[in-house]
Formats: sequence, C-alpha cells, structure tokens
Amino acid sequence: MSSRAALARIRLNPQSRAVQRDLRNATDMHRTLMRLVPDGLGDSPRQAAGLLYRLDASDTFNTLLVQAAALDPTRLPDDYGHADVKDLTPVFNALQKGLAVRYRIVVNPVKTERLSLEAKGQRGKRIALTGPDADQWWARRAHEAGLHLTTALPTPVAAVRCRGDNSTAVRHHLVRYDGVATVTDPDVLTEAVLGGIGRAKAYGAGLLSLARAAA
Repeated sequence: MSSRAALARIRLNPQSRAVQRDLRNATDMHRTLMRLVPDGLGDSPRQAAGLLYRLDASDTFNTLLVQAAALDPTRLPDDYGHADVKDLTPVFNALQKGLAVRYRIVVNPVKTERLSLEAKGQRGKRIALTGPDADQWWARRAHEAGLHLTTALPTPVAAVRCRGDNSTAVRHHLVRYDGVATVTDPDVLTEAVLGGIGRAKAYGAGLLSLARAAA
C-alpha cells in the first residue's frame, strides 16, 4: 500500500442505471470502484491500491467518497456522476499531536464468538455490535488509531447487501460515527487513514475523514 492517497468526491447521478445497480448491491459497487485504480495489482488488488469508500447520503443526493493511492475517475461509467479529486498529502502534513479534528467514519463493529475448548481450531461466527457495545468498539479502535475521542455521535446506517456470482446474499452491519477528537499520534493516525479501520472495507466501511476542528 502506498503512503500517498487521493480522495474523489463523486456526486452520484440518481438516474444512472449503474448507480442504481451499485446502490442495491455492494459487490457491484466494489467492482465499479476497482475500475478507478491501476490494473495488475496482484492477488489483493483492493489492499494494494488502498481503496476505501463511503456513501454519504442526504435527503437530496448521495455522495460517494473514494480513497486510493491513485484514482482515475474517467474510468467510471459515463453517466455515473460528477467527480472531484484532491491529494490528501496536505491533510497528513497538517496532523500533529494535540490537534483537534472533526471526523466521520462508517464502521462494521463486530466481535468473534468465543468457542469452547472442544471447538479448538474452529473460528466462531462474527456477531454485530450495537448500542454501547458498538460505541466502546469504536472508542477502542480510535485510540489504537492515534485519536482520543471527545465526542462520538452514532447514526445507524442501512446494512449493505453483497451478492457475488452464484453466492448467497451477505449483509454487513454498519454504524456511522461523527464527532471531535484530539490527535495523539500523527504517524499512527496517517496509517489508519491510509489502511482503513475495521472490517468490510470492500463494502463501504473503514474510511476515516478528518478536518481541523473550529477553534
């Protein structure tokens, strides 16, 4: 994964059939957005490209934020939407210990079921966390990412539905957090922004947005 990142802000065209399809199926959305990154990235192309995205929905329109080491929005379907791209290097350069920032992130807070000793070697199923359990999960992950949370407002997000070829549908539980935090480790925070936080990164979770908080 590159230490550089670009961010595309795409105002989606609600009349586009490609947009309508992608909003129904996160697997299709993932495929569309992978077109924006270079080809030939090996066995784990999303991770190699540093591709993350988040859908920010409002009453009037949907905006898709897409982050990767390099992005070519001209490879989107023709009527997909209007895209603006910016380099995130100035954001990373501005991070310093003690800086107050505003943040937004959509996460997939889950825990893995603990199994009995008789089930050694097996993996327990993943259990979605809600309410205070989800809040504690985010506070812990934020601390590990170099942020000390001052506020954390949770907003439920509709679960994303994924369906691949000849496979059953899978749902990923999502929660959006908005708030204010203090930077405790700029280097660790930069890596968290570049790599994303938590699971379901291929399906709209993990992208952390930062902006300087008003004085």
